[in-house]
Amino acid sequence: MGSKKLITHGPRIVAWEGGERMPNKADLIDTIANAADLSKSQASGALDALLGDISSALAKGERVAIAGFGTFQISERAARQGRNPQTGAVIQIKASKNVRFKSGKQLKDAIN
Repeated sequence: MGSKKLITHGPRIVAWEGGERMPNKADLIDTIANAADLSKSQASGALDALLGDISSALAKGERVAIAGFGTFQISERAARQGRNPQTGAVIQIKASKNVRFKSGKQLKDAIN
């Protein structure tokens, strides 16, 4: 992590000092541990539980809304034809599911 620190406002992460890179999971665990006065292992467990619950809900096709932050939901992409960029050959691209995120008002306000 070096000398760079997350800039927080209360429990919210506002920015990464210097803006040189995105915070990674270890940085988030450190921030959670400091903000909530938890050990790093407790903070790691809390983050893992949150991410696991979001993943499980999305896998079931459910929408996950976190007030003030945003909404995660699954979008489906139909099968389609594409081209191999190296050969130009037509290929069939399979249908797939993707996660979409729509930011909430508070998050939009924080970044604007």
